[in-house]
Amino acid sequence: MDNMLGKTDVILIGAGIMSATLGALLKELAPGMEIKVFEKLSKSGDESSNEWNNAGTGHSALCEMNYTTENADGSVDIEKAIKVNEQFQVSRQFWSHLVSTGKIEKPQEFIRAIPHMSLVQGEDNIEFLKKRFAALTENALFKGMEYSNEPEKLKKWFPLIMEGRDTAEPIAATKVDSGTDVNFGRLTRLLFDELEENGVKVAYNQEVKDIRRTAEGKWEVKVTDDQNGKIACHSADFVFIGGGGGSLPLLQKTRIPESKRIGGFPVSGLFMVCKKPEVVEKHHAKVYGKAKVGAPPMSVPHLDTRYIDGKKALLFGPFAGFSPKFLKTGSNLDLFKSVKPNNLLTMLAAGVKEMSLTKYLIQQVLLSNEKRMEALREFVPEARSEDWHIVTAGQRVQVIKDTKHGGKGTLQFGTEVITSKDGSIAALLGASPGASTAVHVMLEVLEKCFPERMKEWEPKVKEMIPSYGVSLAEKPELFRKVHEDTARTLRLK
Repeated sequence: MDNMLGKTDVILIGAGIMSATLGALLKELAPGMEIKVFEKLSKSGDESSNEWNNAGTGHSALCEMNYTTENADGSVDIEKAIKVNEQFQVSRQFWSHLVSTGKIEKPQEFIRAIPHMSLVQGEDNIEFLKKRFAALTENALFKGMEYSNEPEKLKKWFPLIMEGRDTAEPIAATKVDSGTDVNFGRLTRLLFDELEENGVKVAYNQEVKDIRRTAEGKWEVKVTDDQNGKIACHSADFVFIGGGGGSLPLLQKTRIPESKRIGGFPVSGLFMVCKKPEVVEKHHAKVYGKAKVGAPPMSVPHLDTRYIDGKKALLFGPFAGFSPKFLKTGSNLDLFKSVKPNNLLTMLAAGVKEMSLTKYLIQQVLLSNEKRMEALREFVPEARSEDWHIVTAGQRVQVIKDTKHGGKGTLQFGTEVITSKDGSIAALLGASPGASTAVHVMLEVLEKCFPERMKEWEPKVKEMIPSYGVSLAEKPELFRKVHEDTARTLRLK
């Protein structure tokens, strides 16, 4: 058994978009910092970040109606939409910096301009969409959004969706031309190529089995080589656990107080994919519908134009499912092993509270292919079964924790950063909006874990991300400038 101890400054666990982003930020801010990355698969960006495993829309709240909620008085709350949009703008600025400094040469390999649209049917939903449109367009972040309930105009916006549709049924949509399609799998690989060129050691087929605190206060990471079975130990001053659904079990191994009373609920998904050119060419947009009453936020149906490996395809979904695995490549024992004495009550409380979600997931699992086609035909009336096939998406592990507002065992649908009190270890849990807000989330990790260094790094951060520390919603001129600048650099014009 090889048990050599390798020392380094930073260890990143998982070679996905989060570790790639954190590594890229650290290399910009502290070029001399020694970083090691351990990934259990054979290449980067191949689990949750893979382009076939995530929606990859570039979540910016331009079309996702679940980021805007209707209040009891009928008004629409747009606070979350503003927050998500601002966070996506932070990602755009950092990517733009990497392109302008030559670290990424061809932005079109991972990002393209594509209209984002919201689509509703029925008078009540149309009324909501009108109010949403009015509330959003008062804000600079959403200027340029259009609204229409005219079938002839909608035929121009999304011909495939209108083809064969009964226009007697009320229908309406909003459109924003400045939306994007982001291929996070490709972006992850581009970032890791650059990191490796800059001396970051990335080890593949290396599975982290344990994490423990040493007597000296460092973190020791026990790693198994999946190809030869050898075990090695590495120590670092700072560890980031960015292993997607696999982060929770590793966080639990740290035994830090912050890891207690936290559970995870895995949700799997399926997408329907069409690559037939004559169908694909009739749709050029990301069109989001409204989740059915009682359905969870991750179930919002959408028909997306995607560019993967330079080829255009249409994805429709998601259809939720259940698997006890925490990763697509995980074990069926993952969920059961994650239940510990310190989170048992939290998990049981969630089980009682989320009976409707459990019922929904069972219904989704039992859907026949024809039932899925019926759901697709609500979007694409003339869709033919032979033109579409099923793709299994990645696993998502929703965080379960005790909260002040929700009480014990509350299911969280966002992204959570868990850090130790001394900031020496951090883990990323949760799902959407995830990848789209990676830069904002990793800056949050740096602020929590390197507070003293951040004071020194702040001028450089502001150089890379001009809106850092500022609300773009409150600074319309700055928003217009950074949005135009990033569009130019990322070739989104």
